[in-house]
Amino acid sequence: MAVRVRQQSYIEQSEVIKHQQPSLKPKKKKKIITAKEKFLYIAFVVVVALFAVTILHKQSSIQQTTIEIQQVETEIAEVKNQNVDLKVQVSELSTYERIWEKAKELGLTLNEKNVKVVPGE
Repeated sequence: MAVRVRQQSYIEQSEVIKHQQPSLKPKKKKKIITAKEKFLYIAFVVVVALFAVTILHKQSSIQQTTIEIQQVETEIAEVKNQNVDLKVQVSELSTYERIWEKAKELGLTLNEKNVKVVPGE
């Protein structure tokens, strides 16, 4: 019985010593980032960069189109103003008195038999 107790204590001591001593086998260090994770991170960064470049390109195109639209609207406003001015000139030049004066200058006379009434606009 005493021999069994000694053998058991010897086995327990040897197990404790084994756990306390560093093992001679080199431990493999666990990599923090695996190759697949690196690939995924790089792919994610590339996709985000491509989206950013695409968005900037689209914004640039939109800005250029907006500038062109403003230029066309400015030209339209100028043409409208010219049309208004020309309408005013037409109304001033087409008054009855002015036409009668021009006719007198050219030597025309009013013959009431040849006058026809035309409805106005």
